[in-house]
Amino acid sequence: MDDLKRAHNTENITQTGNSELMYSVRNLSYKYPDGTHALSDINLDVKKGEFVGLLGANGSGKTTLLRAMDKLLKGVEGSVYLDGIDIRTLSPKEIYRKVGLVFQNPDDQLFAPTLFEDVAFGPANMGFRSKEVEERVMNALDEVELTGLERKSVHNLSFGQRKRACIAGLLAMGHEMLLLDEPTAGLDPMGEYKMMGLLQKLNREKQVTIVMATHSVDLVPLFLDKLYILSKGKIKRGGAPEEVFNAPEDMANIKLRLPHIAELIYRLKHEDKLDFGRIPLTIGEARREIIKTMEKKES
Repeated sequence: MDDLKRAHNTENITQTGNSELMYSVRNLSYKYPDGTHALSDINLDVKKGEFVGLLGANGSGKTTLLRAMDKLLKGVEGSVYLDGIDIRTLSPKEIYRKVGLVFQNPDDQLFAPTLFEDVAFGPANMGFRSKEVEERVMNALDEVELTGLERKSVHNLSFGQRKRACIAGLLAMGHEMLLLDEPTAGLDPMGEYKMMGLLQKLNREKQVTIVMATHSVDLVPLFLDKLYILSKGKIKRGGAPEEVFNAPEDMANIKLRLPHIAELIYRLKHEDKLDFGRIPLTIGEARREIIKTMEKKES
């Protein structure tokens, strides 16, 4: 009966959506026990191989949405489809074979005495032989640049290393998708870029699909394919970063700002009347726009 139900769900979602969709969230809502609406009528799609961001201020619903996508919440209204199958029909083991959630605080996730033991826990419990477990652990540690630290106590790793260790634990299990809750929170600027570079490498070279909750607007345009803006449990805007970051007033209304580069060019255009053709989001794009504007004035 379950197989028939899953086949029916798969048929429904693939008929109405893209066969490349890995996640499809439809009319998702969730209320806390006290009646607070944490999520209201959320609709979003994540294609295989995409790097997607959930951007919002604290309390906007980002973490709650990630937990709903990982089937960690009870009483959710609406539907979440994973590879065309309603996750309500999937067991936790079936979900965790494909999807892994990384919490904001790595200390909530790491528990074994050593790094090797912690990363090995998942694949060992999936039934892999010891030799394959070791291979998976070492490959995962290499991918997150922690090779050589496998015998080190997890408590003696730096904060950034502990965050990468959590990712390694999921990679060792063979996850096709990572749900990341504020992966750069608590890191210094260099640590932020190193983390984002690692995630981009996993996404582009290993084809790991990533959905990341964040409030770091300056990192978003450098790395993400698609962006959803959340405010008070609702999606306010969605699309490519350059489509989303084109209305500073709208961003201010939901307690967010434009990336610093975009804010500068926007003010030069609208307050100083410089003839910029578009609002760039990165230093490279801004440099090209500035040169183009200067050449216009000289000609």
